[in-house]
Order: sequence, then structure tokens, then C-alpha cells
Amino acid sequence: MATSPDVPRTSDAQPEPQATTDRRWYQSVHGPVFWPSLILILAFVALAVIGGDGVGAVIGDIQQGVVSGFGWYYTALVSAFVVFALWMGLSHYGDIRLSGDDAKPEFGLGSWLTMLFAAGMGIGLVFWGVAEPLHHFAGIPNRASRIVAPDAQGAQESLVVTFLHWGLHPWAIYVVVGLAIAYAVHVKNRPISIRWAVAPVLGKRTNGWLGDLIDIAAVVGTVFGIATSLGLGVTQIAGGLEFLEIISEPSNMMLVLIIGGVTALALASVISGVTKGIKWLSNINMSMAVALMIFVLITGPTLFLLREFIQGTGAYLQNLISLSFRTSALFDADGVEWQGWWTAFYWGWWISWAPFVGVFIARISKGRTVREFVLGVLLVPTAFSLLWFTVLGGAGLYRELFGDGGLVGTGADGVATVDETNTLFMLLQDLPAGGLLVGIAIIIVVLFFVTSSDSGSLVVDMLASGGDIDPPKWSRVLWAVLEGAVAAALVLAGGLVALRGVAITIALPFSVVMILMCVSLLRQFRVERQQTLDAELRLRRDLFTEHVTQTLQNESVVGGTDDTGTRVAQGWLKRRRQG
Repeated sequence: MATSPDVPRTSDAQPEPQATTDRRWYQSVHGPVFWPSLILILAFVALAVIGGDGVGAVIGDIQQGVVSGFGWYYTALVSAFVVFALWMGLSHYGDIRLSGDDAKPEFGLGSWLTMLFAAGMGIGLVFWGVAEPLHHFAGIPNRASRIVAPDAQGAQESLVVTFLHWGLHPWAIYVVVGLAIAYAVHVKNRPISIRWAVAPVLGKRTNGWLGDLIDIAAVVGTVFGIATSLGLGVTQIAGGLEFLEIISEPSNMMLVLIIGGVTALALASVISGVTKGIKWLSNINMSMAVALMIFVLITGPTLFLLREFIQGTGAYLQNLISLSFRTSALFDADGVEWQGWWTAFYWGWWISWAPFVGVFIARISKGRTVREFVLGVLLVPTAFSLLWFTVLGGAGLYRELFGDGGLVGTGADGVATVDETNTLFMLLQDLPAGGLLVGIAIIIVVLFFVTSSDSGSLVVDMLASGGDIDPPKWSRVLWAVLEGAVAAALVLAGGLVALRGVAITIALPFSVVMILMCVSLLRQFRVERQQTLDAELRLRRDLFTEHVTQTLQNESVVGGTDDTGTRVAQGWLKRRRQG
């Protein structure tokens, strides 16, 4: 078990049972990170519960300020991460193996992909699968997305904008953090901690207050990022239960009770560990999600969805550069509002998730090459995301364009509205065995909730314990409970608006850490690449020397003489060996 850098290891001489027990307990947490993180999170929960809607209003104001002042920064930075990730995977750096001893991967390819995908997307896929394309199609909350009208062209553009938010960009964010941590942990043998991923830049300050501050930001950001997803998930669970008429219109108290119930389910998986609970649940819920997608594909407008997948993917790739740098600048206030509701929110959400997903992916990726890592984390999940939104979102758009409609409504002010919590259930209800499908969808959300809470609490616990890869169960339970508490607090403080605002705001400081990660990775990879080239040069030189020596010796034996040319050649070889 790794110990925190500032805590001495227990001495082997003359152990005292009680003292040893105490030291082991204190070694299970890294005080300078654990306690400040815990205090900040508890203070927010208390403030949100007491302040209620007032806290939500403050969060909304902060969100608007961050988007208007830094929306352009998020857009440029995340696009740069895409370029950086592709460079790492496709260049000669891709041959570097994330293992100091050439160990084989701990998990098979299938389990590895399902675990990283369940951790990286999870609840969001189910929540927004149908709702987001319909939101863009309906022009909510305004037309800053450049979607002109709810027609065929508008439907195509709606899907492409959704692809932007769920395609290469979020996974590039995860590549940056995951790769930096994986290299520090598996190659440099550092503890699992964010600070060590930027050690080449921080130097001696890594082990001081600055390193602690980075880990605190990672812990708090991870808890709030996960809480955002849990808040979305519980909203959809409540919507599904209401849709099935199991409960009436859910109140905030009902949402809090659901969060508590699902968090309690997550604790069993938390205790069982990575190789059991997280692995099994990830395989189960991804299998169920894939089965649901295939069922919708088969029973829905199959040929339309297959054609749209090819066409939509092409449109996404064709417009990738312009979409990546779109800031809606010409729309002024409307543009800021749209960015805050969509693109800036997503980039902030993904960045706030990055410590959690990055550490988790690094933890399960030992033994893979950088190229395998990038291809597995960047391209495979992106392809699945495009297919998922084509099938779910495309089926919803097809219904609005060519079917009975009903997924897009009209509010009291005459503006088109979309009920994001129920659009999935409304779509599934009209398919064969619709009631059963709605129940399965709710179960999928619950399982994603559990895996997110489980893997998130493990990661937070590793960060708060100074890099311990197997932290004690009591602290993992503590963080799982806190994630549920923060989700409940955000629901009480304004629901979805508060969830968005916190995600966008908390990402701002950690984005700076991600820039330092890129610089650190580049420095280390250049050094390792140069060392590899030097080793290859020495090997070729030794092989050439051995070959020439053997040739000259053979000629000397055959000729029976040791002439001047041979002596000169041997002298040259001797000087080469020495120099």
C-alpha cells in the first residue's frame, strides 16, 4: 500500500500493536488533501441545503460570468486537446509502453473498453440520447446553434451538434489526464495522484503545498462532476417512475430519497472492489445499453438510421474544424446563453470529470502502449457515441419529421419545449414491449449511477489517501455518501441549472492543471524517445563492430597473414569501442 509523501512509513523495529494500528489508520488518508477537501464539500452541502434557491441563483450568476469571460478559452483549449491526443497516438510516441516492466494488460480488451466507457459517459448517454438532438431541433433555448428551422436540414444539423458534444472532444480530455497519470504511475512508479502527473513542471514543489492544492482541486472537482451526473440520473429515474405511474410528480424530497436509495445500492459495489463490482456492473450495464440500442435500431426506422449514421458521421467529420471553434460570438447575449446551456457546459462537465475518469482509466491501463491507449480511449468510444445518438436521437427526429411527433411540445409562451427526462420513455413506449423497455431503461440508469458512484469514490479515495491503490473501505464508503449528498444538495439548490453551473465553474482551475499535464507529458516523452534512439544507435554500433571484427578475423584465418590493412582496421575498431 502506497503511503503519502509526507507521512513516514511504519518502522519495522519494535512494533507496538496500538501505535501500529494508529499509524496505519493515519496512513490511509493524506491529511493536507483529505481534510480540506472534506471541509469544502461539507460546507457546500450545508450551504446549499440552507440557502436553497438562493444558492442556485448565485451559481447561475457565476456560470454566466464564467461562460461570458472564458467560453472562448474552453472552446480553444478542448480543441487543442484533440490535436494533442491524436499527436500522441499517431506519432512515434505511440510506441511507448505504459509499464516499466513490459507487463501485459491487467484486463482484457472487452472489459477494459466497457469499464472506461461506463466511467466516461454512463448516465449522460441515456439522459441525453433522445433529448439533446430534439433540443437543438426545437431551437431551445435559442437559435444561436445556427439551426434555422425544424426541417430535414435542421434535424441533420441537430445531430451533428450533438456529435460534437459527445465525440472526439470529451474523450480527448480523458486521454490527456489518463495518459499523464498512467505514465507517472506505471512507468515512473509514482503514487496515483494528480500532482505526480505534473511533477516535471512543478519540480520540488510537487511534494509541497502546491501539489496538495492540485490534488484538492482534483478531489473537489471530481466529487462535483460526479454529483452532476448523479443529479441528471436521479432526475431521469424519477421521470421514468412517474411515466410508469409508480410515483406522482416527483418533489425535491422524492429526488433526495431516490438519491439516497441508489447510493445505498452503490455501497455494495464500493466494498467489493475494481475486479469484482465495478468490472461486473460495467459489463452488465453496457451490455444492457447496447441491447437497448440494437432493439431500437431493429424495431425502429432501421434503414433510415443506418443511412443517417453514415451521412451524419460524414457531416460531423466534414464540419469538425468549424464546429470545434464555434463560440456563437455574433449572437451576443443569446450566444452566451446557448454556449452556457450546451457547449461550454459540456466542456466544463468533461473537464470536471477528467480527474475521476483519467485516474480510473490509468488504473486499468497498465501494460498498454500509448497508441493502444489513445485508440482505445479516443476512437472506439467516439464511434459508439455517434452510433448511440444516431439510433436514439435519430429515431426521435424521424418521429418528429415523418411520424406522429409528440416529443417536442409547446410551452405557455409559445416556445417549443422538450421534456429531457421523459423523451426517452416516450420514444420507447411506442415500440414493441414499450412498458418493459421503459423499465429496462430505468435499470440501466440505476446501474450507471452505481458504477459512477463506485468508481468515482475509489478514485477520490486514492487521491485523498496520497496515492494508495487499495484504500480502506471505510473511506470509499464516505466518499460515495458524499457524492450522493452533493447531488442532493445541487437538486435542492436549483436542479439542472445548478448542476450545469457547478460543472462549468469547477472546471476552470483544473483546466490549468491539464495544460501542465500536456507540457509534462511532452517533456517526458521526448526524453524517453531520445533514450530509445540512443539505445538503438548503440545496439547498431555494437552489431556493426561485431560483424566487422568477425569478418576481419575470418579473412586473417583464410589468408594466413595479418597484413597492415587488417591491423589498421582492428585499431579503428578499438578506437570506436573506446569512443
